Amino acid sequence: MKTITCLCLLSFSISITYAQSVEETLTKMGITLFTPAKPMANYVKAVRTGNLLFLAGHVCTRADGSGITGKLGKDLTIEQGYEAARVATISLLSTLKAELGSLDRVKRIVKVTGFVNSAPDFGDQPKVVNGCSDLLVATFGERGKHARSAVGMGALPSNYAVEIELVVEVE
Repeated sequence: MKTITCLCLLSFSISITYAQSVEETLTKMGITLFTPAKPMANYVKAVRTGNLLFLAGHVCTRADGSGITGKLGKDLTIEQGYEAARVATISLLSTLKAELGSLDRVKRIVKVTGFVNSAPDFGDQPKVVNGCSDLLVATFGERGKHARSAVGMGALPSNYAVEIELVVEVE
């Protein structure tokens, strides 16, 4: 009896996809984070308790210190308010990165609270705060979906258009 041994080679390829970092996602969106300014009063920009990080309210100031001021419904359009919320969110992300070292340590954006400097008859605060929510979801994907409040205020510090607070679950 003859035994025939057949050696069969199976050919296949493995494709490995590496997820891009959160910072790479921001870079692809044309967003540059910056070193956050120090608080101007007796508070800190972030407090961690357990796996939650609470970020103080951030107004809509850019890296160069310029900001977006005015009342929605009087001085500013919804589109300008949306951009103000986006600018405040970039400031928040800058603080978050400074606190964590890497935005990849964010497990979930838990809560967004948006304060909109509003004329008395302005009622589109949610459309303004979408500037924050849309950026967080574009940045973090599913981890960026969050609970939210969007409220109108009679005034904000230095007449800024928007101030936003975050609660973030971190590793």
